[in-house]
Amino acid sequence: IMQEDSVLNSFDFSAIEEMDPSLAEGHHVIYEREVPFELRIQDSTRGPQEVGTLESIKVKILILGEDTNPQHIKVELTGETDLFFAYVHSKDETGFRNLQESQRLMVEFSELPSILVRMLNSCIKEPHTFLAVLIMHRDGRARLDFIQNIEFKFIELLSLDFMASTEDMVRQQITFRYNAIKSKLAIMQARLQDISAVVKVKNPSLLLQIQKGSKKSIQK
Repeated sequence: IMQEDSVLNSFDFSAIEEMDPSLAEGHHVIYEREVPFELRIQDSTRGPQEVGTLESIKVKILILGEDTNPQHIKVELTGETDLFFAYVHSKDETGFRNLQESQRLMVEFSELPSILVRMLNSCIKEPHTFLAVLIMHRDGRARLDFIQNIEFKFIELLSLDFMASTEDMVRQQITFRYNAIKSKLAIMQARLQDISAVVKVKNPSLLLQIQKGSKKSIQK
């Protein structure tokens, strides 16, 4: 996996990423990783499921303004198994004041992005100690709870309210993700052709060995 990431990082996909509809209002991405989430469905009569399903959810944190002095923060949740799974949390400093008071938070609005990054990374590195639980309502509302397991007790660290993305935004995101994958594949294939052309001139026998090895891998 690390080798695959290093190969992908060697390509410049910045022009493609700039087409992301999430950036339309001037935000920029400060965090984008897949994080293990426990998904629970809230039933109006019976309450949330006691045990949900564990899934890998892509979390994207976006900031409008400077990293140290944000004007607005967005947190987007999307899923790979369900392309229509999309939730967004939106917060400015005024909205944060209400959150700060209701949950007795001892941090400022400017510190919220770094706090979220630390919590999400903890859920990745220590999944048995730090949990991210998303409780989804039938009407599109959802609540993300960050919970710490201290052996004899679960402590709720922070809760964020989410809303399901609109159908138009979901459609835009699916179109962007499809076109981005298609464009990245075209760039990688073009680079591979360039490398093959150089190897063909410098070392034709090596190119034959690579092609034979590729055919064997496909047959397997």
